Amino acid sequence: MVATSSSVGSGAAGAAKFVGSGSRKYNYFEPRGKRATHYEDVTVDVQPDPDRYLIQNWIIEFEGGKGGGAYRKEDTAARSSNWHEYRAPDQEWERTHYQRQAKIETMVQGVVSNARKAGAHKAFDRSWNKILQVHMGAWKHAEFGLGTSLMQAQRYGYTQMINNATLTNSSYKLRLSQDITLYLAEIGMDIEGWDDELGKKSWLEDPIWQGTREAVESIMGAEDYLEQYFAINIIFEPLVGELFRSGFLMQAAAANNDFLTPAVISAAEADYERNLANTIDLMFVLINDEKHAEHNKAVFQSWVDKHSALAEKAADNLQPIWSQAHSKPVSFQDVKAISHERLDQILNELGLSR
Repeated sequence: MVATSSSVGSGAAGAAKFVGSGSRKYNYFEPRGKRATHYEDVTVDVQPDPDRYLIQNWIIEFEGGKGGGAYRKEDTAARSSNWHEYRAPDQEWERTHYQRQAKIETMVQGVVSNARKAGAHKAFDRSWNKILQVHMGAWKHAEFGLGTSLMQAQRYGYTQMINNATLTNSSYKLRLSQDITLYLAEIGMDIEGWDDELGKKSWLEDPIWQGTREAVESIMGAEDYLEQYFAINIIFEPLVGELFRSGFLMQAAAANNDFLTPAVISAAEADYERNLANTIDLMFVLINDEKHAEHNKAVFQSWVDKHSALAEKAADNLQPIWSQAHSKPVSFQDVKAISHERLDQILNELGLSR
């Protein structure tokens, strides 16, 4: 909706007039349903847009920016006829996000505390203790890298709806990295010979993890914020994230007498379902844009080609971990086949392929 000028100066309050500006109801934007949800009321147009209600340019600029105001459509190769069309399916905003994160942290802390009191670690298979230190300890660095990438990406999101979805995604990743760090440190106090540094050493030096490092660092180095968001949730997560979390930790832990680790990791799988739904909806809007559909599809396919190659390499490098556990309830090849099927389902929703 384009603002129209009034008799006052362009920088003054009331300089823009739009349909509904004299109403006490929230009718200055088009809600997704019959009535605006609480999420829409506190999110839509919180980030003003000169194309809608401001007749001056962006009212803020960041030092060292590229000019043209705080937010630029050129910060992504994707194009849109209406950047404000997107609504996150999970409808998460600040209050609901803090509440959900607090509940998860309370659950994780309670589980770990009760398990330590019960001496649950005594039943862990010895080979599993090493796996937790080396490989789960390495994985927290992958989560931290992805969370940091999304934190940077959200700065450039053209609307508050995109920013919110990206930033909550970042928060989930950073929370999991923190959860793993605290979890391993706490159970390590009860296990003789525990070394908290093995995870970091493995992340930096072990050939098993260098493909994952390359994939994560390539995402972090991307200059397009939607490429980062796309690469993480559409490509990396099904091919590497779910592969390791669900395909290994969640399945192999119990078989090695560890019923504690799955409780810590389980929240991350629910996080990803929310993040994936948010990402697919945004990309679906863009890939079906009335003016830019073909352009966006070509851009997204190039991202698939680039990041799927890196993620495939990362996944293949992780294969030796499956053989290191004493009890092996599932094979790497079976898990990888599931991850490929998952990726194909995701891409099919967007009309893309690998």
